[in-house]
Amino acid sequence: MEQFRPRLLKAAAQMSVELSDQQQDQLLQYLALFARWNSTYNLSAIRDPAQMLERHIIDSLSVVNLCGAGSLIDVGSGGGLPGIPLAIVYPARSITLLDSNGKKTRFLFQVINSLPLHNVQVVNERVEKFSVEQPFAGVVSRAFASVADMVDCSAHLLAPGGRFYAMKGRLPEDELSALPKGIMVEQVHRLSVPGCDAERHLILLSRTE
Repeated sequence: MEQFRPRLLKAAAQMSVELSDQQQDQLLQYLALFARWNSTYNLSAIRDPAQMLERHIIDSLSVVNLCGAGSLIDVGSGGGLPGIPLAIVYPARSITLLDSNGKKTRFLFQVINSLPLHNVQVVNERVEKFSVEQPFAGVVSRAFASVADMVDCSAHLLAPGGRFYAMKGRLPEDELSALPKGIMVEQVHRLSVPGCDAERHLILLSRTE
């Protein structure tokens, strides 16, 4: 995967994301593991590692400077997106990867042991059944069907004053109009993802009470 280092560095620079040599190595090692395990564990419909770099890793790095501070849970993490790239960039930040698919969480355990990532916890559980004593400062998702579903299923995981971070393609006006009472759209960021012509957005939501 060394051939992808220049592309990774160029994209990171365009997004004002600084990567140390170790972080570059970890992201490329993650890409290699993702590509190797994908055919068996069905992590993504994308089979080409070059496209995985663009559509998964660089896409995840596009929200690095927008996901606040404090503990973070990636709900419906799947193959670890965006949680693994965020954990690599912020090694001092506690990040939990939550997914109900056993195969995918086995892959995530492999990743955090191989890299290694000491700031990551992997949980194999349905989001609505997962409970914590200490709620999270942020809830992020790249995979939920709708923003309203994400908020509804994971509201119990968010600490007072925390934020939801929903990664979406085109801005889903209909989904935002269907948000439950007590949830407001705080900000909408149109993401500029190098190499991606499609629309990408990050929606920040918070409680009004």
